[in-house]
Amino acid sequence: MVETRVKVRGMMCGMCEAHIADVIRKQFPQARGVKASRKKNLATFRTDRAVDGSLLKKAIEETGYYYDGYETARVEEKKGLLGRLLG
Repeated sequence: MVETRVKVRGMMCGMCEAHIADVIRKQFPQARGVKASRKKNLATFRTDRAVDGSLLKKAIEETGYYYDGYETARVEEKKGLLGRLLG
């Protein structure tokens, strides 16, 4: 599992956070755990593989927000009780 952290400026309210999260989900339908924070100027999400940074940049900038780069890191997928019992 890969966690992507995107630096996004221009979010001013909860609706802006929702807008960024929706843009990420639309561009990367496989994304899970999508969150955006105007206070941190950051959006995060997880995917099975690393995403294409140029697609991410284009999607953010087309919405009128400012894309300031991204970083990725491998993370362990958290398993719930059922996942631990089965796997």
